Amino acid sequence: MPHITTGDGTRLFYKDWFAGSAGATPRDAPGPIVFIHGWPLNADMWEYQMTPLARQGLRTIAYDRRGFGRSDQPSGPYDYDVFADDLKSLLDELDLQDATLVGFSMGGGEIARYLSRHGGARIGRVALVSSVVPFVLKTPDHPDGVDRSVFDQMIGQLEDDRPHFLNEFGKLFFGAGLLGSPVSSAIMQWTLFMALQASPLATIDCVRAFSETDFRGDLAAFKIPTLVIHGTGDKTVPAGVTGDAVAAALPHATYLRYESAPHGLFMTDKDRLTEDLARFARS
Repeated sequence: MPHITTGDGTRLFYKDWFAGSAGATPRDAPGPIVFIHGWPLNADMWEYQMTPLARQGLRTIAYDRRGFGRSDQPSGPYDYDVFADDLKSLLDELDLQDATLVGFSMGGGEIARYLSRHGGARIGRVALVSSVVPFVLKTPDHPDGVDRSVFDQMIGQLEDDRPHFLNEFGKLFFGAGLLGSPVSSAIMQWTLFMALQASPLATIDCVRAFSETDFRGDLAAFKIPTLVIHGTGDKTVPAGVTGDAVAAALPHATYLRYESAPHGLFMTDKDRLTEDLARFARS
């Protein structure tokens, strides 16, 4: 399996797909699309975007964040400075240019911190999908955020019975209810399997990272084309707390609100998301 090695020796698994016409190479295509997964999944979550986009002649790349999937599982630290540096290691190792970064949920944080920490080198445009940017936590100067007790409870349940919590979390993630689910039970099992591949340490520490990291100061670094996609039915990362705030702070951004879509819109609205990302990557 392909891996790159970061500056501290952590090995990150990645997949790199390109299915251009005969004789074409990835360098003949538009800039590559680099997908950054959400918590608590891994690169496989992007299957229904990467497959059709690769067949359209776009180079698609996704990697497992440290602590998740097939990447190394160090004891820590798991914070956004480290994650941003890991992203830089991938971009440098693969020598990517004019890349489109697509970050889902906590993956949006990698993008924000990368831009503020490393500038726009190698990046042509960025997309935040169901993202935690700019800030999730409720604080005195952010009264619309989510109360800390919600994340404390998440961590307590993960420490008590991680498989059960992740199984139940999947229902909220995809907007399943008493009257049915927008995804199949097999999809729910598939995403649970991804979640259970992760290190328990990383799973818990990343709850603190994505809930407590304030990216409002990082927004000044968004000086390139930006796409924001968020579902109005997202009960995991509410659009009113994040997507709306990014759109208000970045007048140049394009904001697409998916009516009634839950957090996991990469599955519930997979075709629409794929089309929107393809159009944006070629812009």
